[in-house]
Amino acid sequence: MVLHKDEILNALAATANVAQFVGFRPDGKGALTQSYSRVSGFDANHRFSSARDAVDALLTHSSDKMVNVRSYEPSSPRSKEFVYGLKDVGEVLAVLERLAALELHLIVNETIDIHDGGVSGVVQGQVVEFAPDDTPRCVEKPGVASLPVSIALQVLKTVYGFAPDLNFPDNARAEFSLHPKPRGYNQKHTILWEYEDTDAGFLPAAFSWPNNFSRHLGDKAFGLMIASALGMPVPKTTVIGRRTAPFTFGQETGSHEVWTRTSPTEPQPGLYTTAKGWQDPFRLLAKEDPEGLNIRSVLCQAAVRAKFSGAALAGPKGKVIVEGRRGEGDQFMLGLQLPETLPPFVLDAVQATYSALSNRLGPVRFEWVHDGDIVWIVQLHCGATSTEADVIVPGDASLWIEFDVAAGIEHLRDLLGRLIDGQGVIITGEVGLTSHIADLLRKAKYPARRKTIAQPVN
Repeated sequence: MVLHKDEILNALAATANVAQFVGFRPDGKGALTQSYSRVSGFDANHRFSSARDAVDALLTHSSDKMVNVRSYEPSSPRSKEFVYGLKDVGEVLAVLERLAALELHLIVNETIDIHDGGVSGVVQGQVVEFAPDDTPRCVEKPGVASLPVSIALQVLKTVYGFAPDLNFPDNARAEFSLHPKPRGYNQKHTILWEYEDTDAGFLPAAFSWPNNFSRHLGDKAFGLMIASALGMPVPKTTVIGRRTAPFTFGQETGSHEVWTRTSPTEPQPGLYTTAKGWQDPFRLLAKEDPEGLNIRSVLCQAAVRAKFSGAALAGPKGKVIVEGRRGEGDQFMLGLQLPETLPPFVLDAVQATYSALSNRLGPVRFEWVHDGDIVWIVQLHCGATSTEADVIVPGDASLWIEFDVAAGIEHLRDLLGRLIDGQGVIITGEVGLTSHIADLLRKAKYPARRKTIAQPVN
């Protein structure tokens, strides 16, 4: 027997927090009959005298003074039309009347602000998919974060400070939302919207970013949290975000110094500040991103007593490229210092770290610091590159333009902004394949080679 959505919500309300709602069913004559209800200040399944009274009560007791209308067919648990954010009783009643004429069953529930910094999504089996600024239907769109349940629960608890109530059997599919402010009939942080048993088999998590949640927090913050959730050594990091309360993760490094790192929505090699020592995050944001569109957070990260520093990335055919040098690596990453020959024990440790990460995430890129004993992850990104030997970005060009790395990364950024299809870049001067110079070239996707491969140059 297939349960109606309102029956499912009524059952869920016995053990879970649901949004305040009133269910209605068509009577076959174009009118509505109330079924179940949960409205703050009223007993469970209180019977209202009319649809108007029920809608008025919902609007009155909704924290945002808005309601949604969901429609569905009783033979299918999936929704039909969904109308979001209605504020007027008459407007709601008009929607109910229109949909009831189609013999659809209806649920009116409180609107809960999807732009409050929380997330909505779906948990099914061992996968959780979610996004900010959207309803659970975000899973039907590109850009959702897709994580195994165990990792998702760690990440979400880290960011929001509470453990999401998402413990369901493997054969369940549940739509949920998480909120910094308590919401719903029971005034909790997790709200359950829909629940159904499914016969879906194993669903693999995509484990890729940038996604809408990584953009919400900042790419560096998200990548480091993933590394930490996977059990990798990550320096203790406090994230001061634009849209989330500050949160902290990672491990103590034994150093009392810190780094200040900006965390943009997506990787922007060398564009924004990374500096040793604490800087005023508010002044930094006002200076480097006054419109608030690019930098999502500022990280205060414990320093590591760096014996060696560098980066590792996946090249073609499964090859792992590891580069670095003695001491701290910020100048090396900017292309201002050259890579050095690393001791075998450092190379072996970084290679082992790469293997541990890639076994879970696939091809990755990360910046690392070795303190003599431990490889610490200070940035993590997913995805392979096509970099190999002196070819930074493969491809041919009808016109090669020479760029001397001594000019600096900002001049390269300006050059790349002026290139057109058919042009490529020849890099003169020594630079690491894992440096931000190389990262910027890969991001731009124009053919790029080091000058050791002879090409006609403009």
